[in-house]
Amino acid sequence: MSDANTAPRVLMVFPKFYENSMWNFKEAMELQGARAPAPPLGLITLAAMLPPAWQVTLVNRNCEDLTDAEIQAADLVMTGGMLPQEPDCLVVIDRCVALGTPVCVGGPAPTSTPEVYDRADFLVLGEAEGILDTFVAAWEAGERRGRFTAEKFKADVTKSPIPRFDLLTFSHYLYIGVQFSRGCPFTCEFCDIIELYGRAPRTKTTPQMLAELDRLHGLGYRGHVDFVDDNLIGNKKAIKLFLPHLIQWQEAHGYPFKFSTEASLNLADDEELLGMMRDANFFALFTGIETPDEATLIQTQKKQNTKRSIADSVHKLYEHGMFVTAGFIVGFDTEKDSIAQAMSLCISQTGIPIAMVGLLYALPNTQLSRRLRKEGRLYENYAATTADQGDQCTQGINFVTLRPQRDVLADYRDVLQEIYDPANFFDRVRVVASRVKRPKFAAQKLNWRHVVHDLYSLLRVCWRMTVRRPELAKHFWSVFLETARRNPAALEAVVTNMVIYLHVYPFSRYVIREINGRITELDAGRWVQPPILLPEVESGGKAAPVGKVAARAEVKHLAAVA
Repeated sequence: MSDANTAPRVLMVFPKFYENSMWNFKEAMELQGARAPAPPLGLITLAAMLPPAWQVTLVNRNCEDLTDAEIQAADLVMTGGMLPQEPDCLVVIDRCVALGTPVCVGGPAPTSTPEVYDRADFLVLGEAEGILDTFVAAWEAGERRGRFTAEKFKADVTKSPIPRFDLLTFSHYLYIGVQFSRGCPFTCEFCDIIELYGRAPRTKTTPQMLAELDRLHGLGYRGHVDFVDDNLIGNKKAIKLFLPHLIQWQEAHGYPFKFSTEASLNLADDEELLGMMRDANFFALFTGIETPDEATLIQTQKKQNTKRSIADSVHKLYEHGMFVTAGFIVGFDTEKDSIAQAMSLCISQTGIPIAMVGLLYALPNTQLSRRLRKEGRLYENYAATTADQGDQCTQGINFVTLRPQRDVLADYRDVLQEIYDPANFFDRVRVVASRVKRPKFAAQKLNWRHVVHDLYSLLRVCWRMTVRRPELAKHFWSVFLETARRNPAALEAVVTNMVIYLHVYPFSRYVIREINGRITELDAGRWVQPPILLPEVESGGKAAPVGKVAARAEVKHLAAVA
């Protein structure tokens, strides 16, 4: 350990995610020789905010082991993350406490449920830009325990430094992330983004963003860069001012990067914005569709998806060079009858190959969890997490549903069976193959090392599709050869979706088995509803809990991807 007069040695630890998740992408990582989908952008940004004299090292538990010796060699461990990382984050905290190394915790999950992390020495809650200086001053003053909370939605992201990309081993990751904005203007009831970052998206400056890309480029990184924004077009004026500069940067550097991001579906309404994203080389986009049922979209305050053809909107994105993945949810209150057929049809009509369908989950500190608690429908330990659980695909529904839970589960199972049947999946890939119009960039430089790597990866894809999954072989070769002949520019999008399917196909079968098991328990009368978290009542002008219902049985509690 260093003394008070020397710069502290800081060990940043990124906890493991649930392994049992649709977002795992294990096959894609194996094919690319990667160990994790993306690096810990939050931690490497935090590292850049610390005093320059502080000595920082990074361990990503999704890529490598964390040893006791590394913990003991540090003066301070900094960790934290999202709900799917919570069980492992608590393990890291306990190890630090046992070894006598102070541990500081922050991030979305600790900010939402700080009481879960009380055994950490320090809690830094909220956006780091708004509070980290206070923590650093306390540490340098000799304090070794405390809680520091940033004022909500006030962090000035224009002062956020270039992340410490130098701490990363690029080959460990499928892609690298950058962030342009925080916050989202919409008010979706089930979403926690507006609770964490607000409804007025704050954006970095153009020089900031170009400096981050310069740093990545200077460190030798090439390839996929993800804008991790929860809604890249939340501030349309700002993104439209930035994109022309991004296009110029790409042209000047020979298009070293291809970009992906997340954006609301109303992006399809803006031809100018779509054109700029195409010219900047955005190739993939995630969007939250949630449901084709308009009454549900209105009830959940997802009005931006109403009064539009969802299929036409998605096809518009294809026409501008981006393939689409999307989120769908089963279990909303307004699902009066079965939603399975309508949802499956919607996914088919959009031609979205990878539809991330999950069960509704009430995240902590959202409009949804507050409403459900007020209505006396929220399970008592609705936000609890365990190391062996899965994501919202198998552990959703942490509340009392309005229609029979069996019907909700059966709908969910039926959607998964329909959309991930091989013939149906590859039919949607054909839509991508025919509709995605990838631009050609005259200034794009050919990197033979990447060409060789991509050819090797393609050979491995072919082997897995035809030898390890022989039932997929005829579909794979039919779509692949058809795309190569008619629209070779779309091959990357086609192969990417098929690689993800190598994980999603068996995972969907696993989820179906799990859901069938839950349905069997319901039919046999063996399932016992968890205790309910009773509503809060007013007491002296403040909300106070009125008590808890005694548990009739212990059940496995629930969590989902934040």
